[in-house]
Amino acid sequence: MAEPIPFSAALRERSSSAHSGSEHAGFMSDLMQGKGTREDYVALVAQHWFIYEALEAVTERMRRDPVASVFISDKLTRLPALEADLAFLIGPDWRERIEPLPTTRRYVERINRVGATWPGGFVAHHYTRYLGDLSGGLFIGRLMQRQFGFDTNGIGFYVFGDIADPRAFKDVYREQLDAAPWDAAEQERVIDEVLVAYRFNTDLFVDLAAAKESAAVVA
Repeated sequence: MAEPIPFSAALRERSSSAHSGSEHAGFMSDLMQGKGTREDYVALVAQHWFIYEALEAVTERMRRDPVASVFISDKLTRLPALEADLAFLIGPDWRERIEPLPTTRRYVERINRVGATWPGGFVAHHYTRYLGDLSGGLFIGRLMQRQFGFDTNGIGFYVFGDIADPRAFKDVYREQLDAAPWDAAEQERVIDEVLVAYRFNTDLFVDLAAAKESAAVVA
């Protein structure tokens, strides 16, 4: 009889196409290929701030949950870096100059809702954002440095100075997923919520592209 597939492997396999689709959405693909502008990058950072403000507020509430708290590490915290990036990219009045796009609003509402009532749903969003940041995000940061002449100012979001070995950190995280006390039905719910998170991510890139097009028409 074949050994059951570890939950982390099943999650990775089931979400791989959604992950790939998100990465290749037009707006992000253009940015990665050098076709995007500094303004495009700034727009992305601004939307990230709203998402991580919600996620990290929920994280504080989930520290008391015996299952969710296992996944929480202060080494992953991104909000201070995002705020420093925005101050550098936009200026000291950055808070008054950014606003969430429609998909970002829905994404934040979803994070807040599941984070208030459902540890597995919180972990789904935590996993989707932070393990993605520790994977492709590190590459994106280096790419943005080259494209826009940044040093570390402006790309601090992608710098995990407290994590010496991202691969080892991710391996431990996946072991924690495998050890989570979820039955098969709950595992399916968590996978479904990861797919929801990826859809939000892809839809956000669509929103960013539409906002860019709209601004070009107005200009």
